[in-house]
Amino acid sequence: MKDWSTFVHMSNNINSDPCFHNFKTSIAEYKLPVRFNYPHYYEPHPLCQLASKELQEYLVNEVKWNHNFSPDPSDSKADIGKMFGVLLVQTEQGKIGYLTGFSGKIAGNNQHQGFVPPILDMLKEDSFFRQGENLISEINQKVIDILESKQYKEAKSSLDNALSQSKDAINDLKTQVKKAKKIRSLRREEAKKNLDEKEFQELDQKLKKESMKAHYTLKDLNRYWKKELQSKQEVLNDLKYRIATLKKERKSRSNDLQKKLFDEYHFLNINGQSKGLIPIFTEAINDIPPSGAGDCAAPRMLQYAFEKGYKPLAMAEFWWGKPPKSSIRKHGNYYPACKSKCEPILGHMLEGMEVDENPMGEMVSNKNLLLETVFEDEYLAVVNKPAGMLSVPGKKIKQSVMSIVEKKYPNATGPLMVHRLDRATSGLLLIAKTKDTHEHLQRQFLTKTIQKRYIALLEKEIENDEGEINLPLRVDLDDRPRQLVCFEHGKPAKTKYRVINRQNGKTRVYFYPITGRTHQLRVHSAHQEGLNASIIGDELYGQISNRLHLHAEKIQFLHPKNNEEMTFKVEAKF
Repeated sequence: MKDWSTFVHMSNNINSDPCFHNFKTSIAEYKLPVRFNYPHYYEPHPLCQLASKELQEYLVNEVKWNHNFSPDPSDSKADIGKMFGVLLVQTEQGKIGYLTGFSGKIAGNNQHQGFVPPILDMLKEDSFFRQGENLISEINQKVIDILESKQYKEAKSSLDNALSQSKDAINDLKTQVKKAKKIRSLRREEAKKNLDEKEFQELDQKLKKESMKAHYTLKDLNRYWKKELQSKQEVLNDLKYRIATLKKERKSRSNDLQKKLFDEYHFLNINGQSKGLIPIFTEAINDIPPSGAGDCAAPRMLQYAFEKGYKPLAMAEFWWGKPPKSSIRKHGNYYPACKSKCEPILGHMLEGMEVDENPMGEMVSNKNLLLETVFEDEYLAVVNKPAGMLSVPGKKIKQSVMSIVEKKYPNATGPLMVHRLDRATSGLLLIAKTKDTHEHLQRQFLTKTIQKRYIALLEKEIENDEGEINLPLRVDLDDRPRQLVCFEHGKPAKTKYRVINRQNGKTRVYFYPITGRTHQLRVHSAHQEGLNASIIGDELYGQISNRLHLHAEKIQFLHPKNNEEMTFKVEAKF
């Protein structure tokens, strides 16, 4: 086993800092980054890749943490992996090295030798967070104690039994009353035939008294059970009220603890400016921070660098170990910093530094992207969207398929856009020039009579030649626009696929989407329960390349005017 001392080679002038790591090999031939990389979309700098490799060599042999980092998704003994990060830094003396960090905690601890500490150590035994957690745990236990108490179980059982008995007793009496009523009716009919007027009147009065008696008997029985049930319900309600009061207190304490926790988080930038978590999120997105904000690797490493007076040069984060069940994480792959938790924080922390522009923003706003018209008549058009162009205008970028066709067809009466493609996906889109055409094509989509075929190039060779993927999807609320596989809250998503060929360790496939969920093909391809092979160039679920190798190649539909079957195909440019 390699211990941390073999991984860390400290220079003499900073040997008091256990989190600063010298490179094991010479970096003389490497060029330093010109600017800090844009953290939400980047290709790791070669020095960050070298630092990551050295960190990974340590992680392969690490055993002290008691955390099984096996990357095999089927390994039931493996723990869920973790996001690690490296931050290339320069000391005030000009020394180049790197910091290492991880998100959250590992093996129940948020501090490990050689890694930057958390911005706020919540796990100290005497910390306000621990004390608050303990109080909340005590309330939880009180709720559990009531729910599992003999008194609660007997009260609930007594009410349930009484409800059942009352229902049976009332239904039985109703049946008897109904039967007696039918008999009285028959007696009246018979009496009319056989009795004189006086005798009939006497019998009718008698039958009315019987009817009245039955009515009051049923009324008394309902009154009795209502009183009985109310008495038993009050006993149970008293216990439920105690539970509700405890839950209300728990929620209040939890909210207060979360707010106090947020108030304790403060983040530096290179100018030494400190800002709290709540002001950061209020100013950036006018919302409260999500749980866990500030505990990711990137802000931890930057905070430590600023505190030590190091200049951040570049960063990279990678996943190590078994992937989560819902989200897509590949062992050893690099990933951008999350947007929901990190984007507002990093926006403040990187202020005052030279940072690369957002490459995705540049790609979307590229005025050189051309929208090709494949077919058009007075009712509709078929266009070929290039990779990098939005289907509809975004918050900041207005250039899109929709903005282009709105200018091209100013007299169109329909909504124009019948369906959409992801920004990174190229291929065929239908445009409706009239309202009737739009409705007709929409119905075809709803009834699944429109046939679409995509072509994709996958990062590795897959085993089966064809098949069907059924994985329900929902948005990742903590990292939009990523999607998660979620069998509890996800919407049904189905994709059929067929292999075209396998070559040079990659697979070219046809995708036939049966449903049309956001990022469906990308997630179904990348997820371990899908094809477990990301589409090349998928910056969200795989690795960055020159483009996403996914193309809507073919579409088949019925013309809304004459019902003629129409088929269009445009070859992929990859």
